Amino acid sequence: MVSASFRFYEELNDFLAPPRRYREFTVPCARAATVKHMVEALGVPHTEVELVLVNGESVAFDHPLRDGDRVSVYPRFETFDITPLLRVRERPLRRTRFVADAHLGGLARLLRMTGFDTLYDNNFADPDIEAIAAHDGRIVLTRDRELLKRRTITHGCYVHALKPEHQFAEILARLDLARSARPFTLCLACNAPLHAIDKASVEHLLPQSVRERHQRFSTCDVCRRVFWEGSHWVKMRALIARLLPRD
Repeated sequence: MVSASFRFYEELNDFLAPPRRYREFTVPCARAATVKHMVEALGVPHTEVELVLVNGESVAFDHPLRDGDRVSVYPRFETFDITPLLRVRERPLRRTRFVADAHLGGLARLLRMTGFDTLYDNNFADPDIEAIAAHDGRIVLTRDRELLKRRTITHGCYVHALKPEHQFAEILARLDLARSARPFTLCLACNAPLHAIDKASVEHLLPQSVRERHQRFSTCDVCRRVFWEGSHWVKMRALIARLLPRD
């Protein structure tokens, strides 16, 4: 049996037992234990980690721990580029394509509303999400720590907030996405891109009141739904204005 000292930084402390937060602590490790094994054994999903230093040197998740090692574990860095230091994965967690688990339907809708490619189905099981994330290179959004510990999931965010609007604000801030928002560019139903369509092409599908009041329309090529800037759009616009931070 060997032992190593750990120190976790910033929001990673939320995953730790209270006596271990914001301080260095020493724990026993199995002789074959790796950085990833111990980080997750202490409760922190590896997808939340962007940089690990062992004795001051950046290492990969599969780095074996030795007796007396001092391990510093850091979350994502939003204010400066640490790409030259990265060892735990090939690139920073900055892709903005998501797959959300079955409990985050409200968050998925808000992300789609603001133009972020987000796959969601309340029938998705954990193996489905894992396969989609690996195949498409998507960031997994979940409140299930065990899902984020799955081996092939390399990009993920544990969502701390409980209400969809708070969850949206959390993801927006953590991944610095506000400037990338493109409201009303994706279909809320199927996540496909929307595009403008001539009124004459869809006029036969519209209620009389809509034909009389509106001139601009968009459609989705997947579900074939037609959208216009009616009262529901006005309410969503007000919601987005409230949720997106102002410059």
